[in-house]
Amino acid sequence: MPYRWNTYSQQYKISLNLAYPVVIGQLGQIMVSVADSIMVGKFLGTIPLAAISLAVSVLIIPMVFAIGVAYGLTPLVAGADGEENPANATKYFKNGLVLNSVLGLLIYGLIALFAEGAHLLGQDERVVAAALPYIHVVGFSIVPMMSFFAFKQFAEGLSDTKAAMRVSLAANLLNVLLNYPLITGWGPFPELGLMGAALSTLITRFLMLGGMALYIRKKDKFALYWSYWRTSTVDWSTIKEILNIGVPSGLQYVFEAGAFAMSGVIVGMIGPVQQAAHQIALNIASVSYMMVSGLGAAATIRMGNQLGRKDYPLLRLAGQSLFHLTFFFMLVTMTLLILLRNLLPEFYSSDPEVLQYTSILMIAAGIFQLPDGMQATALGALRGIKDVNIPTVVAFIAYWAIAVPLCYYWGVHLEKGPIGVWAGLTVGLLLASVALYWRFRHKTLRMN
Repeated sequence: MPYRWNTYSQQYKISLNLAYPVVIGQLGQIMVSVADSIMVGKFLGTIPLAAISLAVSVLIIPMVFAIGVAYGLTPLVAGADGEENPANATKYFKNGLVLNSVLGLLIYGLIALFAEGAHLLGQDERVVAAALPYIHVVGFSIVPMMSFFAFKQFAEGLSDTKAAMRVSLAANLLNVLLNYPLITGWGPFPELGLMGAALSTLITRFLMLGGMALYIRKKDKFALYWSYWRTSTVDWSTIKEILNIGVPSGLQYVFEAGAFAMSGVIVGMIGPVQQAAHQIALNIASVSYMMVSGLGAAATIRMGNQLGRKDYPLLRLAGQSLFHLTFFFMLVTMTLLILLRNLLPEFYSSDPEVLQYTSILMIAAGIFQLPDGMQATALGALRGIKDVNIPTVVAFIAYWAIAVPLCYYWGVHLEKGPIGVWAGLTVGLLLASVALYWRFRHKTLRMN
């Protein structure tokens, strides 16, 4: 279909209204992480800051997998909403809440077991000693976080993305406010050091769960769904439906997070200056990625909703509008990263050599935005139509069969340095974005 503004303008508006709360909520999460690191580094020093870095390395893979599984609830609820079947939507929600709560406990158990072997990673013993209690507390906070995600994905499946944004922003602000007194012992609070930052995270995640549960329980627009709560049953077949979408989605996130972690390891083989530059460029790029992650969430909701309604022409139209928006925003982001390549890194470092490397990598990070954004939106759209298995294979091939080997070959073997690593990531993601976009077009054009 040739492009016409009048055809797509309404679709842009609907998609942006769904996407921007997700973007704001996730940006809030990133800023909290930044604030935590700044406060710990400023008030406690190098060892506690290194402990947080080690803790993140232990926590990140199981956490992103669990979150990916939680995302399996959204298209099912959106589909039930499209079918105007509130009983089914409630059934998915109830089973998703049970699944997420149990999964949160299992993930924490695995983290606790793995953490005991942290000394085998070749880290400074002081860092390991500081990290272990932090890992246990923040690891346990995944339990309320996963229950929160059940409420969040339920609301988002019903096209309410603003509730989670408000709750997340309020809780994240509280996290920042709690950090200072709990870390330093200000006023009546005990001086807990690094454990203060961990406890602040735990408290805020319980409050996020409570706030989201209260919102859904009390808002009139959810009253119809609550009326089916008692009659809804928890059964394996429904849980299996969620897992059939959630597990592949979780693996997609694991493949991505693992590949980026490996790219850091490969750059570390080149040298510490290059590694610092790589980390700065990656951090800046991750902030811009939050925009497209919101569009990916909007794609899941809209595709699931139209699939439930069996309105396939509108499904295709909404999907194309989301790809248009993604391309536009990533083009703007690419331009900004390239134009500001000498300015932005100065917020992170004053080392001239690091800044020189980073300014070059910012060009690569800018170019990287387009394929990364398109593949993220495509994955969200395919998740919305319950197509997750082939995209998971595509993600694995793109990241681990193409991107990571190319990162090593160009970056280390051919001695191209970190620019070779970023080129490898870009090639892998470019192939993924083309394959996933073709997959979406192919699947949706066959819908009648």
